Amino acid sequence: GVRPDGDDYILVGDFTLKGVTRPVELKLEFNGVNPGMGAGPVAGFEATTVINRKDFGIDIEMPLEGGGVVVGDKITITLEIEAGLLV
Repeated sequence: GVRPDGDDYILVGDFTLKGVTRPVELKLEFNGVNPGMGAGPVAGFEATTVINRKDFGIDIEMPLEGGGVVVGDKITITLEIEAGLLV
């Protein structure tokens, strides 16, 4: 689903990774409409969220010699979306 959030929106849905499904909310920004590539106008959006990889069963730890790990727990997901408009 989509709900308003000030000038932007929140996209709500389920995200599945490695067989684990969890609800997620993505900040959705409307980037406008342009003529497209000949098939009619398209609307542009960008959606972002941060998930914790351990919530999805990805718990591999690869330590670095100087401390810390190769892969952090928090992963940022960014979607760039173009949707054709029916006219």
